[in-house]
Amino acid sequence: MINLYNTHISSLSIHRVGNKSRNESLFLSADPYKMDDEITPLLKEFFLKPFRDKEENYFQFSHDTDLEFHELFNLVTEIFEAPEQVHELSKKITRHLFDQSTHPHIKSGEVYVAYLENLQIDNEKVDAVGIFKSELKQDFLQFSEKENQLDAILQQGINLNRLDKGALIFNHKKEDGYKILSVDSNRYDARYWLESFLGVDAFHDENFQTKKYLKFCQDFARDVVFPAEDKKEEVMFMNRAVNHFAKNDLFEETAFMNEVIDNPDLIPEFRHYKSEKAPKYSIEDLTTFPIANTAVTAARKKIKNTINLDTNIQIKMDFINPESAEKFVEKGWDEEKQMYYYLVYFNKEHKS
Repeated sequence: MINLYNTHISSLSIHRVGNKSRNESLFLSADPYKMDDEITPLLKEFFLKPFRDKEENYFQFSHDTDLEFHELFNLVTEIFEAPEQVHELSKKITRHLFDQSTHPHIKSGEVYVAYLENLQIDNEKVDAVGIFKSELKQDFLQFSEKENQLDAILQQGINLNRLDKGALIFNHKKEDGYKILSVDSNRYDARYWLESFLGVDAFHDENFQTKKYLKFCQDFARDVVFPAEDKKEEVMFMNRAVNHFAKNDLFEETAFMNEVIDNPDLIPEFRHYKSEKAPKYSIEDLTTFPIANTAVTAARKKIKNTINLDTNIQIKMDFINPESAEKFVEKGWDEEKQMYYYLVYFNKEHKS
C-alpha cells in the first residue's frame, strides 16, 4: 500500500524532448524550476493523482545481464545517494528518454523530473524520484481588454487534469530493482515508456503472485473444468478458489487443491495444466506464498458468476452464498426435448 498525501516536492527540473526520427530537438533547462505556493499544489496534484486512482501493480528495473548495466537504475541510484545532484542527473535522464524517442508515433513534450520526500510504501517512509511527461496540448482562450473591446486569444497548453506518462520510483527494495509505479495514458507505442525508457518488469511480490495464480485458476476453470463438467461447476470452482484465498493469509498449493477441487480426477489435470501453462503466468515454482487481500478483492470483481444459455436466459450464481448453487440448482437432460435443463428450487420470489 502507498500513501502520497504528505508528499513534498523538494526539487523539480523541467526539460523538453522532441522526436529524433523527425529531427526535433532536445531542450535542457540550465537550472531547477523555482517553485511557488501557487503552482506547487497544482503540480503535485497533476503528478500524483493518477497514482492514487491506479491499482498498485508494481514494476522493478530489470536487465538481461545485471542491474549494474541498467542506465536508468544507475541514474536513480545516484540521485538517492546524492539528492543535491538531482538537476544535473535529470538532464541525463531526459537525454536517455530522448534517445528512445525514435518511433514516428512518439510525440514531443515536456519532461518533469522531481525529487519527492515523505512518501509511504509498505508502511515505510521513503523518498522517490518522479519522472513525468506531458504530450498532448489543448486549445484554450485567453481574453484581453483593449479600450472598449474584449479580445479572445487562442493559445495552447497542458491540461492539469490529465498526465500523459509518469513513473514513481520509490527508494525501496533497491536489491530487487526498486519498487516502481507507472502510468501511460497514450498507448500509441506501449513499448516506448515501459520497455525502452524505464526498462522494467513486473515486481514479483505477493500482489503479483496472488493475481497471477488466480488468473491461472480462472483459465484452468475455463479450459478444463467447463469441458469436463459444465458451466455451473466452472463458476463454483472459481468461487471456491477465491474464497480459499480470501480466508487464508498464506497460500499452500496442496491444501488449495484438496479444498477447491471437488472432483479428484481433476487433480492430475490441474498439475498437468500448471506444468504446461506456468511460464505464461510466471508461477513455475510457485507452491507457497503470502496472499495479498487487495489482489483477491480485485479478482473477485472481475470473475463472472453468470451462466449464459443459448435460449437467451441467464442464471446468476451468488458468490457470497455458494451453498445455494450446490443445494438448489440441478442440471439434467430432457429426452423428449433433446435439451439440457437447469432445475432451480426456491420457496418464494423476492420483489425487485
